[in-house]
Amino acid sequence: MSESKELLEATIKGLQEKVNELNNDLDSKKKELEDVNKPEMTGEMYDEIQNLVETGVDQVSMSDDDLEYSVDIDYDKRISLYDFSLNDSYAFTRAIMNEIDSHYKIVTKE
Repeated sequence: MSESKELLEATIKGLQEKVNELNNDLDSKKKELEDVNKPEMTGEMYDEIQNLVETGVDQVSMSDDDLEYSVDIDYDKRISLYDFSLNDSYAFTRAIMNEIDSHYKIVTKE
């Protein structure tokens, strides 16, 4: 009787491993399907774009007028800052896009 229980436990363990493997394969194929129509980018291109974004963001100067936030005083008389947001992200977007535009030639498909 204990041999039968051990056999069942081993079978369950083996099947669970197969299920996990199939789930991993399924996740991998789902990712491939998501990426199938995306344009390709090399690691070097990705790094360059990251650097351009960082440079663009660094060029934006912000003032208190650009930020919106809420302040609260809690029971311990500590001031808490919450609900922090940027009023207008256009300055960031424009600075980043200017950096990208200055390094790439934009082509249109015909």
